[in-house]
Amino acid sequence: MAFVQFTGVSLAFGERNIIHNADIKLKTGSRAALCGANGSGKSTLMKIIAGLIPCDSGERALEKGARITYLPQSGLVHGGKTLWDEVKTAFSRCTAMLERRIAIENLLQTATTDDNRTQNLLHEAEHINETLEIAGFWRIDKQIAIVLQGLGFAESDYGRLTEEFSGGWQMRIALAKSLLENPDILLLDEPTNYLDVEGRGWLEQWLRDFTGAFLLVSHDRYFLDATINEVYELFQGRLKRWPGTYTGYETRRAAEIENLIAAHKRQQDEIARAEDLIRRFRYKPSKAAMVQERIKMLEKMTRIEIPENLKKIAIKLPPPPHSGRITLKLEGIRKTYGEKKVLSGLDLCLEAGERLLVVGANGAGKSTLLRIIAGADNVYEGAVTYGAGVVCAYFSQEAAETLNPNGGAINGGAATVLELLEDAAPTALIPRLRDMLGAFLFRGDDVFKKISVLSGGEKSRLALLRLLLRPANLLVLDEPTNHLDLYAKDILLEALLAYTGTVIFVSHDRAFMEALSSKTLALSAGQPHRIYYGNYASYLDAIYFLTGLEESQAAGKMDPKVSGGTTKNGASKNDAREAEKKRSAAIRRVERAEAAIIERINALEAEKSALEARLSERDVYTNGEKSRELQSQLEQSTAAIAECTSNWEKLAEELDALKNC
Repeated sequence: MAFVQFTGVSLAFGERNIIHNADIKLKTGSRAALCGANGSGKSTLMKIIAGLIPCDSGERALEKGARITYLPQSGLVHGGKTLWDEVKTAFSRCTAMLERRIAIENLLQTATTDDNRTQNLLHEAEHINETLEIAGFWRIDKQIAIVLQGLGFAESDYGRLTEEFSGGWQMRIALAKSLLENPDILLLDEPTNYLDVEGRGWLEQWLRDFTGAFLLVSHDRYFLDATINEVYELFQGRLKRWPGTYTGYETRRAAEIENLIAAHKRQQDEIARAEDLIRRFRYKPSKAAMVQERIKMLEKMTRIEIPENLKKIAIKLPPPPHSGRITLKLEGIRKTYGEKKVLSGLDLCLEAGERLLVVGANGAGKSTLLRIIAGADNVYEGAVTYGAGVVCAYFSQEAAETLNPNGGAINGGAATVLELLEDAAPTALIPRLRDMLGAFLFRGDDVFKKISVLSGGEKSRLALLRLLLRPANLLVLDEPTNHLDLYAKDILLEALLAYTGTVIFVSHDRAFMEALSSKTLALSAGQPHRIYYGNYASYLDAIYFLTGLEESQAAGKMDPKVSGGTTKNGASKNDAREAEKKRSAAIRRVERAEAAIIERINALEAEKSALEARLSERDVYTNGEKSRELQSQLEQSTAAIAECTSNWEKLAEELDALKNC
């Protein structure tokens, strides 16, 4: 069993402890997520695990021969080879082994005695053959084609030079190579950043089938729930393991955060009372002993800190201007690029307040349609008609390039982040700009950064926030969640759900898509479009049903006039449906049990916090009998939490097994 294990790992940059006394173990079968706020050190920890950077202290144990592959979230560029040849380098280890086997065969041809050297060569050749077979070396072409197609590459791309691909596709090439290396331990930092919905779905299945261990960082909640069964959280330099799904982790973590915030408030009240007493009686000789006692108490107190990313921030979009009932009409929209037909006769009517999700495979015309609607592309056939009073605001994947580095600057100098927003924001929102910037990951002195020094991701976040500050009743958003972490996505989602205007959007984040959409437009390049009423989950249900219906009709197994009739293989289909119903019922049962035990754990932890607070009170810790009684209750509460946590871990494992069967 391959494994990598770290014990007591610590790393500091200057006075800041990035990682402090962290323990982590990844072994064959581990399916783990690494989470934490932006800047908490997740990528740094991954590099330590991969052996790319040393830690200040701690022990690292790696099984002999175990291979680790690390994929960073950005920055990889390829060139000098075709796509196929570049991806094929993932098998370079196997190629070297094959060359060694050929060399061994040549040596064996000249061997004349059955000595130890000959036996060793035979054993080495046998080991090489077994390794090549396990690695699938004899099926290289098939493996490469499966991975490239799964990640969205077309066959026509195979012969293209890698330098012809954009940055996002460069990272897909790197991801393909990482997967094809088939390591014992796979470290993926934001692998879904440049994947569409289809690519993410394919990667989910690949990870479920992967027999090694993986640790991944992702800001896609649905992707995490579909792939992992344990979470490592990096919080204020400490690493803590949580078994179960990401949603389960979030539920329990939210309860802990509430307790932390409550404890912080109690401590701040206590500090305020002590400081008030010190101020009032500092210069009264009769109270000197009491004042000194309070001063010593404050000096010894371990201060509870609430990180910026845990402070609840909400943003409220400006009220949309009044408009008519009809927001938008599209009639006969056609768009071609040379001989390639992208949009063909698209008709659409959108009413005020609707939230339209546009879906489709790469090249289906999603971004093209949004550009046409927003007026950024005027070369098309057909008509786009806005309703009365409609004001459109458009966010594109290239929005970062439209930021003016001098916009809002004083005396013509380079603008800062805060100045750029102040220049665009309505007067009523200016007092709240710092909070809104914090929600979009510009915290502390980040607001004084010059626009010219921002990264591409930072510019994209700033461009989105700047757009949301403008009063508009039609928002056209192309990939608004790119470059946002889960916390920022939740804030954006809450703001858009409270927004009363109309939204048209493209996204690859399934949880975001399901929560925001009220209607779905499905595009297929050059083919008729379809409109589905309901959110993205309803669209998937409809697609699943229609696909099954079309397959049955094509096979002549169902009367097309009868949607729910029986078929020749009806019994087996009924059996499958029954099995799926039983599985769904079992999942619901375990989820209810899990919710109940989480609620019980939360209550016990609240009880424990209350007991700890009581023990710190003077009238208790100076009374031996009271103190012993509360200490006994505290021990019972701690034992009950441990027992419930153990039961919850078992339920989480059972739920994971049910969902993956």
